[in-house]
Amino acid sequence: MKSFSFDTTRVIVKPIAYWLFFAMFHGNSYAENIAPPIPVTGNPLGVGSDQLVTPVYVLNGKELANKREMTLGDTLRDLPGVSASDFGPNASRPVIRGLDGDRIRVLQNGIGMMDASAFSPDHAVAADPFIAEQIEVIRGPATVLYGAGSIGGVVNMIDHRIPKEALNGVTGRSEIRYGGANLEKGGVAVMDAGNGLFTIHADVYARKTQDLRIPGYAATRASGEPRVNRGRLADSDAEANGGALGFALNFDKGYAGISLSSAANNYGTIVHQGGRIDALQQRIELASEFKELTGAITRIKTRLGFNDYKHVETENGTPESKFTNRGLEGTFELGHAPIANLNGVVGLQFENSFLNSPVVNEEALLPSTQTNRQGVYIYEELPLAGFKLSFGARLDKTQVSSRGGGEYFGDATTRDFRTKNFSLGSVVPLDAQWSVATNLTHNERAPTANELYINGEHHATGLFEIGDSQLNKEKSNGIDLQFKWREQHDNFNVGAYYNHFSNFIALQRTGEIYESEHGDEHDHEDVPLARFSGVRAKLYGLEADGRFRLSDRFGRLDLLLRGDYVRATNTDTDQALPRISPARLGFGVDYAFNRLGLRFDVLHGFKQNRTAPNELETNAYTQVNATLNYALIEQGRLELFARARNLLDDQIRDHTSYIKDIAPQGGRSLMVGIRGEF
Repeated sequence: MKSFSFDTTRVIVKPIAYWLFFAMFHGNSYAENIAPPIPVTGNPLGVGSDQLVTPVYVLNGKELANKREMTLGDTLRDLPGVSASDFGPNASRPVIRGLDGDRIRVLQNGIGMMDASAFSPDHAVAADPFIAEQIEVIRGPATVLYGAGSIGGVVNMIDHRIPKEALNGVTGRSEIRYGGANLEKGGVAVMDAGNGLFTIHADVYARKTQDLRIPGYAATRASGEPRVNRGRLADSDAEANGGALGFALNFDKGYAGISLSSAANNYGTIVHQGGRIDALQQRIELASEFKELTGAITRIKTRLGFNDYKHVETENGTPESKFTNRGLEGTFELGHAPIANLNGVVGLQFENSFLNSPVVNEEALLPSTQTNRQGVYIYEELPLAGFKLSFGARLDKTQVSSRGGGEYFGDATTRDFRTKNFSLGSVVPLDAQWSVATNLTHNERAPTANELYINGEHHATGLFEIGDSQLNKEKSNGIDLQFKWREQHDNFNVGAYYNHFSNFIALQRTGEIYESEHGDEHDHEDVPLARFSGVRAKLYGLEADGRFRLSDRFGRLDLLLRGDYVRATNTDTDQALPRISPARLGFGVDYAFNRLGLRFDVLHGFKQNRTAPNELETNAYTQVNATLNYALIEQGRLELFARARNLLDDQIRDHTSYIKDIAPQGGRSLMVGIRGEF
């Protein structure tokens, strides 16, 4: 794969400067042209997050603009119940309630990413937060609507690449920024134009970063690694760019459209000197919706995505391994007319993916595999006297095939799984301010290709991983309970959850050592052996967040509170599961007056001393961040911003990271920029 070049002036500054100039003279038209809010996709009936039985956090508007980071995990990591896999600054997936990887479904416009990010923590998500208009985070099982890959939660990144609403005129946004702990130079430009019937979309983004600046040494003393890198995290720079074109036919009661996008990412992987990943994804999406139909069927919604992903892993310029993933995923959903007050949908979903990892330089982790899944689901809501009841069911058939081959992968083999998922929930108003939401779930997940067939040294985890082709499907039962309070500008949410796994597929060290050869017969490295196996487990925790209006006298002043706690145990051994986030507590203040906006946040992560076998403790930290916005025009459509991160210059290591003991988060930093909308 050929790496791309980066020309800041040509790719970023010139097109975005035009967008910003346009925004200065079209601020008054923004209110008429901005797209309406997108319904929460956690509920196919378009219900707001307050009426959902599962906890949902929606990021959009200015809050999303101020939180956008290089990776999806870093963008969301401070939300209640959400942390990040944090494989350095370039690869970070969301971790929800202690679960990560294939248990968290990352979607783009309701369709799976179909990249390789769930396979290994050093693989970046192939969608950039720069282009997201809204990000929805569903905490807890969402298997009925999204399949078994969402047994821990769903993150859906929504863009305008297929415009769903008619537009008469031109809208857009743009941003240029510089700074941060990795001295990022980045920018994005997004534009939609339409005549009321046809709408086109275009976007482009690019960024370039240097090695991450860190407080102190990269490696901890306890890690046993050489403490040679101080003040800088070696091999953590990156270059990325991408863009898309989209088109839609919009009509009074629906739309139909297509988008084509490309994303390239070349970044350092930190673990090995000179290690890099050069990734390219090309994606086609088609979507349509016909609503307010007459008869038994009131809505028809389709989504289809084709993805071609590839990356090459190199060490000092020499290819070491290669991944390709070609996938096709689609959903066909019908909404029916009320049946005795029963509102709901039925749907069909399919996923087909072919993951190829050919031997390069005598290295391969996984044989070529193919995964095919077909599912049918139903979701219904029933308003009753004083409360709302919801229930859903899903049946899936999953086939996971290995082509085998070579000394490590044996003969070709195929496993078939049938999974069943059910949910039953309610939302009960207690009075004008309080409500309680309850959700009961039964969840089943088929093992993934890597859990079944992997057999090789995995540099990202530091383990020689061995799959088990005889694994049974993962099973769990759970309950989620939320109390919600709303009064004018104030709100508060507190929730508890419990999940019991009768079969939790875990990667466990065996105590054996594999002697790895590197380079020549005299260059050996001892690598711990780990196997995928089923264990019994339980996960439970608490989450809370709130916003309270303190004053309106000299501008708006709000107090923000948040916190979370999760405990995860292998009940076969009564030991902790690995990489579980510690308890966190935080507060903030959000102030706005005329053209000025100021936000100040403090988040304390407690020491994690409840560790899995062969896992090191992680020290506590306190992260202090601040954001300043100043609107250059009265309507606020062109603004300067400054973001300060880790003001205490604390050494922050995330216990959810495989490389926490050799790669802390960035030190004290300042980023400045300008963004505009029209």
